[in-house]
Amino acid sequence: MRARNYIVGAAFALLAGGMAHSALAQDIKIGEINSYSLLPAFTEPYRKGWQLAVEEINAAGGINGKKLVVISKDDGGKPADAQTAANELVSSEGVAMLTGTFLSNIGLAVSDFANQKKVFFLAAEPLTDAVTWSKGNKYTFRLRPSNYMQAAMLVEAAAKLPAKRWATIAPNYEYGQSAVAVFKKLMSEKRPDIQWVDEQWPPQGKIDAGPVVQAVAAANPEAILNVTFGADLVKLVREGNTRGLFKGREVVSFLTGEPEYLDPLKDETPEGWIVTGYPWYSIKTPEHDAFLKAYQAKYNDYPRLGSIVGYQTIKAAAAILAKAGSTDPEKLITAAEGLSMPSPFGEITFRKIDHQSTLGAFVGKTALKDGKGVMVDSSYKKGSDYLPSDAEVEKLRPKD
Repeated sequence: MRARNYIVGAAFALLAGGMAHSALAQDIKIGEINSYSLLPAFTEPYRKGWQLAVEEINAAGGINGKKLVVISKDDGGKPADAQTAANELVSSEGVAMLTGTFLSNIGLAVSDFANQKKVFFLAAEPLTDAVTWSKGNKYTFRLRPSNYMQAAMLVEAAAKLPAKRWATIAPNYEYGQSAVAVFKKLMSEKRPDIQWVDEQWPPQGKIDAGPVVQAVAAANPEAILNVTFGADLVKLVREGNTRGLFKGREVVSFLTGEPEYLDPLKDETPEGWIVTGYPWYSIKTPEHDAFLKAYQAKYNDYPRLGSIVGYQTIKAAAAILAKAGSTDPEKLITAAEGLSMPSPFGEITFRKIDHQSTLGAFVGKTALKDGKGVMVDSSYKKGSDYLPSDAEVEKLRPKD
């Protein structure tokens, strides 16, 4: 009797397992990796953005009738942990593609993994130009406008300033180094009369703002390029305000207009900095209005730029999968190259030549309003208008 019950139970277990497997086969899984514990100011809104996208995609019927499932992992801000997470997502979870990453060195680490393992990777946030150029590969695509693109947007305004003596402050890792290098290159091409009089390279997340401000002041620049963000930016601004570093000096600053970095400055926000960012409160387009309404309805909160990046990353991933009609990496690449799609900032395209999307950025100036930092005089810059020629890109990017 026991033996008979065991056989019946085993049969039911096999049947249930088969049904579960069948149900899972109807899902399309995407792996997502980011520095949630290290950089919550950006990654928490980012997560809300991609969760909203998943909800919308599945409510509209999923991907060719299959439910989209995102499996997310925290890399803790460590490239080795990101590669471990990527390996687990591919080998254990069987994801169709990898998405995400924030820090540029981590983006490069996951890109290298994707290239070695022949896995499709849609980089969300890492900004170093190397992702799509010097270390680009056929399996890696990127959503956000690169350092080159944002530098070109900022240089357009910075080159009109009368300042000739410039200093730079940037975190000493891949992103900061890349941003300074390309800004200096593009700025010097437009303004060969300028001098670079000082460079400060504080460690990311560990700035000792007093000595940095003192060293820059001693060089007596007329303008400053800032690439710090997050807690480092708050410390730099506070110390710079206290010591009068910014008085009478122009400042051009990557990312500072993004709410996740501007909001913490509160009434200490310096006015008149030329910045890239996201003035969600002043964007009046149907595409952005629809996103804003959906985001506020779900979270009862305003979006940050991370919200846009997370949302559009998963929307793009779904569009690529839907067009490919397959999870085969080679078919995903073919589908993604040249693919255009809507976004809250308008239509974007993933370029075939370098796998960079044409998502743009807003450029404006910082100002104080009701004791809070805001972006004013802002305008949207289309990413496609701030990229080098195809001939130049071919020199920058290795052949696949």
